[in-house]
Amino acid sequence: MENHIEEIESSSKRDKGFTLVELLIVIVILGILATVTVFAVRGITDKGQTSACGADLKTLQTASESYFAQYGGSTIVVSPATIPGTTIVGGATAEATLVAAQFLRGLSPKYDVNTAGQVVYVATPEGTACLNGNTAGAIAG
Repeated sequence: MENHIEEIESSSKRDKGFTLVELLIVIVILGILATVTVFAVRGITDKGQTSACGADLKTLQTASESYFAQYGGSTIVVSPATIPGTTIVGGATAEATLVAAQFLRGLSPKYDVNTAGQVVYVATPEGTACLNGNTAGAIAG
């Protein structure tokens, strides 16, 4: 009877824990899940960057159009001139003038606006991320 009890106790000690094969299978499954997640998140990030570029571009185009609709003319005033019909002094750049006239909240790190109101990409990491096939000059909206 005592021998039978010892056999049961020794077999139960061997059944505790995982084998090396089971651990390797779990690690492989976790690696596959991590890879799928990384690729899924990368696609979401790219879509977000594209949307941010599009929104920034459209905001600058709208600000330029609003400036011309309100003040007329064919160029955006730059410093030290005063915006026609106001006491607002133009900024150092056309985009800064749009900020001074409160058509924009701040300068864009992705695009610039020239005095003709055209939106032009900026040669920075933020700006070149928004090229979408355009190589130089004004960006069409």
